[in-house]
Amino acid sequence: MRTSNTLIATATFVGMLSAAPAFAVDEYNVTKGTTVEGHGVAFRANDVVSLFNGLGTVPGQARYTHVHDGVAYYFSSAETKNEFAAAPEKYMPRYGGYCAFGVAKGKKLDGSPRFADIVDGKLYLFLNADVYKAYEKDKAGVLADAAANWPDMQHISVAEVNGRES
Repeated sequence: MRTSNTLIATATFVGMLSAAPAFAVDEYNVTKGTTVEGHGVAFRANDVVSLFNGLGTVPGQARYTHVHDGVAYYFSSAETKNEFAAAPEKYMPRYGGYCAFGVAKGKKLDGSPRFADIVDGKLYLFLNADVYKAYEKDKAGVLADAAANWPDMQHISVAEVNGRES
């Protein structure tokens, strides 16, 4: 009887371990497996701090990598890397780097640093120029809808979220 209980407990524990990574699937919009360590790279390998500093989209370099929450961020200099490392939440794109307009519509779409907006110190990314123009027509409404939708989407895979009926 004791062996049976031990086997059940072990099987339950192993099942919990294998299910854990599925909970965190697709929380961040990353390029998968691009670092030597296998971390996905966020923000299309651009320097997010440079965007905040008004320099626009500046390519990052692998030698200035900072990993936060299992995601790699590339920077153009040691200074911007250190600035990010001191306060990552300040710089990280909202909604895991997915398109804010897409999140407002219940979808996880790619977000591009080329189509970004900083509102009240928060960074929002958008799929492309057309989507950005649609966002500009009702910024407050889009951001409110995205904020309302994200908690139910955050821990769900892109395929599952985008396969849902709207």
